[in-house]
Amino acid sequence: MKQDPNSRCGIETVGGKNKIFITGEITSKALIDVRQIAKRVLASVGYPITYEIIDNIGLQSPDIALGTNDEVNGAGDNGMMFGYACNDTEQMLPTAMVILQQLSKMYDELRKLDKRFLPDGKAQITGMYSNNMKLEYIKTFTICYQNTEKERELTDEIIKNMCYEIVKQYKIKIGEFLINPTGKFEIGGFEGDAGLTGRKIVVDQYQSFANVGGGAFSGKDPTKVDRSGAYKAREIAKVCLREFKLQWCEVQLSYAIGLEKPLAIYIDSDKGHIKPSPELYEECKLKNIIKDLDLKNKCYEETARFGHFQ
Repeated sequence: MKQDPNSRCGIETVGGKNKIFITGEITSKALIDVRQIAKRVLASVGYPITYEIIDNIGLQSPDIALGTNDEVNGAGDNGMMFGYACNDTEQMLPTAMVILQQLSKMYDELRKLDKRFLPDGKAQITGMYSNNMKLEYIKTFTICYQNTEKERELTDEIIKNMCYEIVKQYKIKIGEFLINPTGKFEIGGFEGDAGLTGRKIVVDQYQSFANVGGGAFSGKDPTKVDRSGAYKAREIAKVCLREFKLQWCEVQLSYAIGLEKPLAIYIDSDKGHIKPSPELYEECKLKNIIKDLDLKNKCYEETARFGHFQ
């Protein structure tokens, strides 16, 4: 995209057992070395660069290109995209989601500095909520983190202290921790499990606090409404939240491949349905979304790291 902003990309990656398989379609003037990019990303995450990297990328289907070229400016796929915003936090995201994103970022910095902490891991919060869905108490904070299993009591304590540091700004207490509940997490990454682009679309979006569309974001250029439509729906939700003084807002956009305008826009909120204006349908044309959000000039690598909405 940096070399050719009009690139068309639909790329998937799967990793496991000493192999990284990269497949999909690209139409672009850019010159890239897929294997070198994969090795750089592996190194930055903390995984070995000795994996066999298989480049299986081909040209985009001309049938798809018919609907997304500059004359037509149609959506790159069928589908429904959702956007969400709430008044829980400054980021207009649910408190639990923000806490977990902050923990992920802090852990990523920690594992770069302390070799006892390894790259793989996941976390979730089981919370007690008020009637209007405000997080009041963390009943269980579950954390699985890959580590060398040396000085486990000490490394567990470091993880707990990070969590306490994060939640105190929200004035929320933690009841209990479940840390590596199987007892051990030394083998991780592609040695412990296979990984696939888009397998965690709920984490990439709103972590089960809202509906999500069926398509992943990463690996796609902005003509793919899986990405651009979802980004636009989020922006609309944020605008509605402020304008109508809402507690929460959810926006659904529906597209058909090759057509410019969304087939439907549905906006729901704690105050009920909000009728979209005719101007909003114009605003949600693919070419207008790409222009308004400057989607041809974004660095998408960062969005793939801790969730697309932060």
